[in-house]
Amino acid sequence: MEWSSHIEFVLNKTNEGVHIVDKDGFTVFYNQTMADIDGLSREKVIGKNIFQLYPSLTVETSTLNKALCMGIKTEDQMQTYVNLRGKQITTINSTYPLYEEERIIGAVELAKDITMIVNMYDQTIELQKKLYETKKKGKNSKGAADYQFSDLIGECKAFQDAITIAKKATRSDSPVMICGVTGTGKELVAQSIHNGSRRSEEPFIAQNCAAVPRELMEGLLFGTTKGAFTGAIDRPGIFEQANGGTLFLDELNSLDLPLQAKLLRVLQDGKIRRIGGETEKEVDVRIITAMNISTETALEQNILRSDLYYRLNVVHIQLPSLQERKSDILLLVNHFIEKFNSMFGTQVQEICTECLVHLHNYHWPGNIRELSHAIESAFNVIDKGYTRIEKHHLPSHIFKTSIQSEPEVTRFVPTKESIDLPNIMEEFERDMIMKMYEKNAGNISQTAKALGLKRQALQYKLNKYHIDMDRKKIGSK
Repeated sequence: MEWSSHIEFVLNKTNEGVHIVDKDGFTVFYNQTMADIDGLSREKVIGKNIFQLYPSLTVETSTLNKALCMGIKTEDQMQTYVNLRGKQITTINSTYPLYEEERIIGAVELAKDITMIVNMYDQTIELQKKLYETKKKGKNSKGAADYQFSDLIGECKAFQDAITIAKKATRSDSPVMICGVTGTGKELVAQSIHNGSRRSEEPFIAQNCAAVPRELMEGLLFGTTKGAFTGAIDRPGIFEQANGGTLFLDELNSLDLPLQAKLLRVLQDGKIRRIGGETEKEVDVRIITAMNISTETALEQNILRSDLYYRLNVVHIQLPSLQERKSDILLLVNHFIEKFNSMFGTQVQEICTECLVHLHNYHWPGNIRELSHAIESAFNVIDKGYTRIEKHHLPSHIFKTSIQSEPEVTRFVPTKESIDLPNIMEEFERDMIMKMYEKNAGNISQTAKALGLKRQALQYKLNKYHIDMDRKKIGSK
């Protein structure tokens, strides 16, 4: 059976570019993905030499040529070149010599196009560089950190405990690790620590480790030197840009292990070396890291090096999810109402009780960020002159996934110009607990489960509302 046509079919369907040359460097196979990357026609490429196709490459910089002439294989190497149309292309290449009886008969290159990613990366670096240079000139009084501890809203004990630790962390330069699921406000806490520390007038640089391909991350962290790789220029990394200030690395668990080892070495020595550079430079940077998974999970799954973890986890802050701090929902809603009134030029004063009940019952997978977006959504659809957020203003999915039975709220509909909302909410909560307690014949464990509360929390509320005094009437267990 002749397999060549089937192999060619498969290679043309892959999402990586495939370029095969013979021993003299002339193209014998060039798949459609590679044609799309280079912006060239497959028919015009077949039979062309490497240097005819890529005039910007040299015998020293062409990975295909190195494979042919020296048998050198390269894996995951970034390469920037100009194609025949004059367009600059950046790819991640893996190149291998092809042998027949120990004789090189050609070479194959697999390429992944990252041109768009690199362009975004360059824009990010350029913006950070401008911030860095502006800071050096003394034009900016703050290091790009906008949030203070006064901006962090919440009375839940777990949240307050976390903020207490964060405030104490402002007294030193020790590394801080902030853990919490996505949307819990990790960067806000990091900025607050920076602004409360002695480094508050110095740069605050934030970088999400999951947002940059691993091939670019080292250059982003430590900088590059001209000639380090094809297309590389002299450019400071974010360690240099954050010198004297704070570097916040979000989603640290997305950083690959070899780069974690290099990061550890920088933290231990206090020195960085740009890619391709020969000299080291001392940097004075405070490191704050964040993860959206537990440290136990990261260590067990070998996502995070244990030595790096011990180095960075000097001060540990655990932020609770919104599911764990539902008592703060009303506070947060009022905060967002005030915030969006300022942004939208509106005079919204409150949210209806029925909405609050549903907000309390919703599971909030996106946490505080999702709650903020929900209130912002309401401000986008609310009619001019409205002073209260109603059910039809909020995203419909909130009501579909909260408690299915329609809550009894009719007796809480305001009839006066002003209401005492906290007392109304307490009355509603007491009523719901009492009904569920009666329904479960006074069984605390079953009642807690039905209400989605911990047993200890329910016992606290039973005492608070003196419901425990009525146990004899309904039977206590």
